[in-house]
Amino acid sequence: MKKNLKELYIDYFVSKGHKEVPSAPVVPEGDPTVLFNTAGMQPLIPYLMGEAHPYGKRLCDVQKCIRTNDLDEIGDKTHHTFFEMLGNWSLGDYFKEESIAYSFEFLTKVLEIPVERLAVTIFSGNDKIPKDEVSKEYWLSHGISEKRIAALSDNFWIPGDVGPCGSDTEIFYWRSEEEVPEVFDPEDDRWVEIWNNVFMEFYQDDKGVVTPLAQKNVDTGMGYERVAAILEGVTDNYLSSAWERPLAKLVSIANKPYEGNEQSMRIILDHIRTATFIAADNARIKPSNTNQGYILRRLIRRAIRHARNLGIDINTNWDTELANIYIEEYKGQYSELEANREVVFEVLTEEKKKFSRTLEKGLKVFEKILESGATEIDATNAFHLYDTFGFPIELTLEEASARNMKVDVEGFKAMFKAHQENSRNTSKGMFKGGLQTGSEVETKYHTATHLLNAALKLVLGSDVHQLGSNITEERMRFDFPCDHKMTDEEKQRTEEIVNNWIKEDLVVTKEVMKKEDALASGAECQFPERYPDEVTVYSIGDVSKEICGGPHVAHTSVIGTFKIVKEESSSSGVRRIKAVIKDE
Repeated sequence: MKKNLKELYIDYFVSKGHKEVPSAPVVPEGDPTVLFNTAGMQPLIPYLMGEAHPYGKRLCDVQKCIRTNDLDEIGDKTHHTFFEMLGNWSLGDYFKEESIAYSFEFLTKVLEIPVERLAVTIFSGNDKIPKDEVSKEYWLSHGISEKRIAALSDNFWIPGDVGPCGSDTEIFYWRSEEEVPEVFDPEDDRWVEIWNNVFMEFYQDDKGVVTPLAQKNVDTGMGYERVAAILEGVTDNYLSSAWERPLAKLVSIANKPYEGNEQSMRIILDHIRTATFIAADNARIKPSNTNQGYILRRLIRRAIRHARNLGIDINTNWDTELANIYIEEYKGQYSELEANREVVFEVLTEEKKKFSRTLEKGLKVFEKILESGATEIDATNAFHLYDTFGFPIELTLEEASARNMKVDVEGFKAMFKAHQENSRNTSKGMFKGGLQTGSEVETKYHTATHLLNAALKLVLGSDVHQLGSNITEERMRFDFPCDHKMTDEEKQRTEEIVNNWIKEDLVVTKEVMKKEDALASGAECQFPERYPDEVTVYSIGDVSKEICGGPHVAHTSVIGTFKIVKEESSSSGVRRIKAVIKDE
């Protein structure tokens, strides 16, 4: 049987001494710095910062990713909120020369992509770091014309404002039936980015000072959907084999062709697939008005709106029928889809019911405005309908037209643009917390999550386990399954247990061992299938033992005083603790 792109990729890099690691979940475990895993490097940050990986210095994988920064722009031929990223890494091993050679050989020899259809970008340099002439020379040596190499100022990667950083080189493919131009223009969207190689050789501190890293890393990522479409000779990702079955199902449900209905169909296909993966994740995310739950709600509701555009009866099972196809297609790779099939169906069905009620409330807003004698939906009301009731401007225009009312579209667009900027800034802010920086404070908080997990087991029962956590310089957040609001006594006892362990100055030890041995030794691991065959186990005295990537303090007395500041509901059956640690 002919190998698919993912198999070819993994086989190639394994032949070059890399070891395959399993995909991390879409909702980050431990200490997320973003709402979702946005790239293959996200779960590997501790190792990119110097932590020794159990599999060695050369890794490769197929990572499930979700990106939502431009959610409202999904609907074109090439973008997706959920996608699979093919990645390979060097953790202090090879660097630019080998990385570029591997990428070039895989694309032109294994995939047989003509070099004449390729172009690249490199870092143009700034006042701290010079232009990446090294990468340019390597690309020239492989036959990339100088006219196909563009030096750009934004070819630089850093997780937020502080951390390991470096230049990157991006590889583009001419995805058009028109003649390939001699000169590469990065602004021409017929050139589609397919691969990015990041060379992390510097560290930027909180004062903006850049110094060389002791360990130089390579972090690469290739979008599976884009390259699969290229290999199949289609210029629309949604016409590739990756979307064949769900697209056929949607065409059948809508009783309309894809041609002429592309945007709505792309949005529905993309959003239901992403919602399926979020709902199936073992973090048990449910639609809500905050964090991952807010994204899940927006995805489902936007899919519903576009289903209405296609004339689909939204009260039928159209959404779960599509979700079922995705589950069937991906369950062989990602077991949580099969295990949580009914959870996915329940999430979609319940949110559909809630949105139907919300639409009704939004229509009542129209009636009230009409009763007031107004002849126009002003910008504030138009945005309120969008932000509160999920009405896109198209739906507002449609309903207003039926009532002979005008809409301040330009005013709405201005408010919407400001909303997008706020959302993007918030997303960027997510990168500043967690273990991206690996600061001393964050390391203390990370160790404290292990102590809190162990303490909750003593107070609430052995079934308690971590469902997710988030760490910043100011606080920690910890989600866990619990069927009731914690009493003041339970919170106080939990605090006392954690603080007693901190005062006992327990030693934190680290061991690398086979996963089966770690589990047999009693190391906690909620979802063992997500971890490679060799894992890192951290023990805190004899009170905590968990499979984890770190980092941790060496002994507990340095943590400080632990204080629960809030305990609340996160979602159905899931509670959330927010806590702080203070120096004594």
